[in-house]
Amino acid sequence: MSKKDREEETDYGCLALADKKTQLRRPRPWCVFLLNDDYTTMDFVVKVLRSVFGRSLEEAEAIMMKVHREGRGLAGVYPLDIAESLAAETMQKARAAGFPLRCEVKIQGGK
Repeated sequence: MSKKDREEETDYGCLALADKKTQLRRPRPWCVFLLNDDYTTMDFVVKVLRSVFGRSLEEAEAIMMKVHREGRGLAGVYPLDIAESLAAETMQKARAAGFPLRCEVKIQGGK
Protein backbone atom coordinates (compact mmCIF):
# COMPACT_ATOMS: atom_id res chain seq x y z
CA MET A 1 0.00 0.00 0.00
CA SER A 2 1.54 3.32 -1.02
CA LYS A 3 1.58 6.40 1.16
CA LYS A 4 -1.00 7.99 -1.13
CA ASP A 5 -3.35 4.99 -0.60
CA ARG A 6 -3.05 5.35 3.17
CA GLU A 7 -3.83 9.07 3.20
CA GLU A 8 -7.34 10.25 3.56
CA GLU A 9 -8.56 13.84 3.30
CA THR A 10 -10.37 15.15 6.36
CA ASP A 11 -13.26 17.61 6.47
CA TYR A 12 -10.78 20.42 6.99
CA GLY A 13 -8.71 19.69 3.89
CA CYS A 14 -5.90 18.12 5.93
CA LEU A 15 -4.40 14.75 5.15
CA ALA A 16 -4.47 12.00 7.74
CA LEU A 17 -3.03 8.51 7.60
CA ALA A 18 -6.00 6.17 7.50
CA ASP A 19 -4.28 2.99 8.69
CA LYS A 20 -2.25 4.52 11.51
CA LYS A 21 -3.64 3.41 14.85
CA THR A 22 -3.83 5.96 17.59
CA GLN A 23 -2.95 4.68 21.02
CA LEU A 24 -5.05 6.37 23.69
CA ARG A 25 -3.95 6.10 27.28
CA ARG A 26 -5.76 7.05 30.41
CA PRO A 27 -4.35 10.17 32.06
CA ARG A 28 -2.06 9.50 35.00
CA PRO A 29 -3.88 9.85 38.33
CA TRP A 30 -2.95 12.73 40.63
CA CYS A 31 -3.94 13.01 44.28
CA VAL A 32 -5.22 16.19 45.91
CA PHE A 33 -4.38 16.33 49.61
CA LEU A 34 -5.65 18.87 52.13
CA LEU A 35 -2.99 19.90 54.66
CA ASN A 36 -3.61 20.60 58.33
CA ASP A 37 -3.02 24.00 59.89
CA ASP A 38 -3.83 25.57 63.26
CA TYR A 39 -6.39 28.09 61.97
CA THR A 40 -8.76 26.59 59.40
CA THR A 41 -11.90 25.34 61.11
CA MET A 42 -13.08 21.78 60.78
CA ASP A 43 -16.46 23.03 59.57
CA PHE A 44 -14.80 24.94 56.72
CA VAL A 45 -12.81 21.86 55.65
CA VAL A 46 -16.02 19.79 55.55
CA LYS A 47 -17.76 22.55 53.58
CA VAL A 48 -14.93 22.64 50.99
CA LEU A 49 -14.85 18.86 50.66
CA ARG A 50 -18.58 18.86 49.98
CA SER A 51 -18.78 21.87 47.65
CA VAL A 52 -15.53 21.54 45.70
CA PHE A 53 -14.88 17.79 45.76
CA GLY A 54 -18.50 16.57 45.85
CA ARG A 55 -18.05 14.44 48.94
CA SER A 56 -20.96 13.29 51.08
CA LEU A 57 -21.21 14.59 54.64
CA GLU A 58 -19.89 11.29 56.03
CA GLU A 59 -16.95 11.19 53.59
CA ALA A 60 -16.10 14.84 54.22
CA GLU A 61 -16.12 14.37 57.99
CA ALA A 62 -13.89 11.28 57.74
CA ILE A 63 -11.39 13.10 55.50
CA MET A 64 -11.45 16.16 57.78
CA MET A 65 -10.63 13.97 60.80
CA LYS A 66 -7.74 12.37 58.88
CA VAL A 67 -6.40 15.84 58.07
CA HIS A 68 -6.74 16.81 61.74
CA ARG A 69 -5.11 13.67 63.13
CA GLU A 70 -2.49 12.83 60.50
CA GLY A 71 -1.65 16.22 59.02
CA ARG A 72 -3.12 15.59 55.59
CA GLY A 73 -6.06 13.81 53.98
CA LEU A 74 -6.85 12.67 50.47
CA ALA A 75 -9.62 14.79 48.98
CA GLY A 76 -9.66 12.91 45.64
CA VAL A 77 -7.79 11.45 42.67
CA TYR A 78 -8.07 13.14 39.27
CA PRO A 79 -6.22 13.82 36.02
CA LEU A 80 -3.57 16.54 36.54
CA ASP A 81 -5.49 19.51 35.08
CA ILE A 82 -8.58 18.75 37.16
CA ALA A 83 -6.51 18.13 40.32
CA GLU A 84 -4.74 21.47 39.91
CA SER A 85 -8.02 23.30 39.27
CA LEU A 86 -9.69 21.80 42.35
CA ALA A 87 -6.67 22.59 44.53
CA ALA A 88 -6.62 26.19 43.27
CA GLU A 89 -10.38 26.57 43.82
CA THR A 90 -10.02 25.20 47.36
CA MET A 91 -7.23 27.61 48.28
CA GLN A 92 -9.08 30.52 46.68
CA LYS A 93 -12.19 29.77 48.79
CA ALA A 94 -10.01 29.44 51.88
CA ARG A 95 -8.30 32.81 51.29
CA ALA A 96 -11.67 34.48 50.67
CA ALA A 97 -12.86 33.09 54.02
CA GLY A 98 -9.66 34.18 55.79
CA PHE A 99 -8.15 30.70 56.24
CA PRO A 100 -4.62 29.51 55.34
CA LEU A 101 -5.80 26.04 54.17
CA ARG A 102 -3.38 24.56 51.64
CA CYS A 103 -3.58 21.73 49.13
CA GLU A 104 -0.93 19.48 47.72
CA VAL A 105 -1.14 17.80 44.30
CA LYS A 106 1.02 14.68 43.91
CA ILE A 107 1.24 11.84 41.41
CA GLN A 108 -0.58 8.77 42.69
CA GLY A 109 1.90 6.41 44.29
CA GLY A 110 4.48 9.20 44.66
CA LYS A 111 5.79 10.36 48.00
